[in-house]
Amino acid sequence: MKTLVALIVVLSIIAGVSWQNRVNLLVWALPKINEIRNPIGANVPTEWTKGPAATTASPNERPPNIILILADDMGFNDVSLYNGGAGNGALITPNIDAIAQQGVAFSNGYAANAVCAPSRASILTGRYSTRFGFEFTPFPKVGATIFQWMQELDQPVLPAEIDMSLVKTMPDMTYLGMPPEEITIAEVLKNAGYYTAHIGKWHLGSVNGMRPEDQGFDDSLYMKGMLYLPESHPDVVNAKRKENNIERMVWASGTYAAQFNGGESFQPSGYLTDYYTDEAIKVIENNRNQPFFLYLAHWGIHNPLQTTREDYDAFPNIEDHALRVYSGMIRALDRSVGRVLQSLEDNGIADNTIVVFTSDNGGAGYIALPDINKPYRGWKLTQFEGGTHVPFMAKWPAKIAAGTTFDSPIHHIDLFHTFAAAANTAVPDDRKLDGVDLLPYITKQVDGVPHTTLFWRQGHHQSVQHEGWKLIRSDTPNKRWLFNLAIDPTEQENLAASNPKKLLLLEGLLAAHNAEQATPMWPSVTDGPQLIDKHGGQQYVPGDDYIYWPN
Repeated sequence: MKTLVALIVVLSIIAGVSWQNRVNLLVWALPKINEIRNPIGANVPTEWTKGPAATTASPNERPPNIILILADDMGFNDVSLYNGGAGNGALITPNIDAIAQQGVAFSNGYAANAVCAPSRASILTGRYSTRFGFEFTPFPKVGATIFQWMQELDQPVLPAEIDMSLVKTMPDMTYLGMPPEEITIAEVLKNAGYYTAHIGKWHLGSVNGMRPEDQGFDDSLYMKGMLYLPESHPDVVNAKRKENNIERMVWASGTYAAQFNGGESFQPSGYLTDYYTDEAIKVIENNRNQPFFLYLAHWGIHNPLQTTREDYDAFPNIEDHALRVYSGMIRALDRSVGRVLQSLEDNGIADNTIVVFTSDNGGAGYIALPDINKPYRGWKLTQFEGGTHVPFMAKWPAKIAAGTTFDSPIHHIDLFHTFAAAANTAVPDDRKLDGVDLLPYITKQVDGVPHTTLFWRQGHHQSVQHEGWKLIRSDTPNKRWLFNLAIDPTEQENLAASNPKKLLLLEGLLAAHNAEQATPMWPSVTDGPQLIDKHGGQQYVPGDDYIYWPN
């Protein structure tokens, strides 16, 4: 009897300790479970479509090639073009900067959303993604469990609201995506005779006609995992923020995998940013004799923070380990851009190729690095400038003069129209489109500005920018911020109380915009606090500005 009682006590202690450490156990176990459920094979060489071996037409006599390089979670301050040196001032991004120096630098370029997936949907369609109900970002259901458990253990001052009953009824994130009825720029260009290729992140659904191959891309090298290298790889240097729920979710869900044209999952051949670049160069070389559209959607520099030992060692003077890893990731991304630009030169097609570089949203606060969006307030997930004011630049030597600058606000939705116009092909006329062709404004063939009014919306967190004024509103807390960006671009002075007429005007514009938007295709299941002036490693104190981010 004593033995049985002792056994029960021991098992109770083990159960209690396990429950207290349930987040750590889940993060440890999930990658192993995923490997069993979804085995990842050895690397498979890709077989990209090959265009004609030769052509009688000069590269400058055909429609331009188009390359869109989309970084992930890259802050405005991460590019040395804007700040002279990212990180602690030691990091220069000469290849990214070169795009602007050889073409146009947009000083007020805006992401379509403060989070990734809706931005990507808007880029590809030229529409506010809320017009077709793509309002919230799909994420792994296990993430909600991690969020809930961490909150139960940590008891934060500002708790998130998580509807676990709704989470349980939601489809897997692979079923949440952009409706097949939406027309992408890849479809438009493919119909105009372009070869189209996608490399990297998609995040717009992977079943039921939502994959890249279903949405206009001839070939797709699809990101199937969230690791740049296996966590234990001898050449990788990792940095983890274990106290953050999004960090825990990414590490728990992380695998090192790719997929080509819907085939079996396999391991990439090297550090993910470099691997995608190798494949992008194959696309360029295979199709140098025909017009092509390459959507190079890098995972870099999204967490998990992982860099190669070589890139880490390039910054011996950066003392902060996480910042040093992050800087190595940016170095790899800049190297990628340089190799793509060099490939265009090597293949004799640089002059008549449009290259655009931008980020899907601003830098993330949860990686706990203080200056990545400097000089702007806020982070990814917030519609303050730090969340939406992103690096944005383009080159097209045949049409855009080197060293051009453009200060008027532009937006991700403009890329669809700009690319279609450059290819001299029509855009859909059976739906509302929101962007404009930027080229006539850049070349000063058209007076005025591309936009007088721009909108952002994710649930109750919404904003509008109109003729230099910006309104941000949140229902949790119930607060309004009004800024005159013309004299206060870093959003320091809230004028909502002192300028009620302007507040009313912008509220009206936002209400009219909302009346045109569709009901979200799936509901928000979380509503979490985001500090505006502190990163994820800093504690909230009463008086700090914050919003709740619904997703």
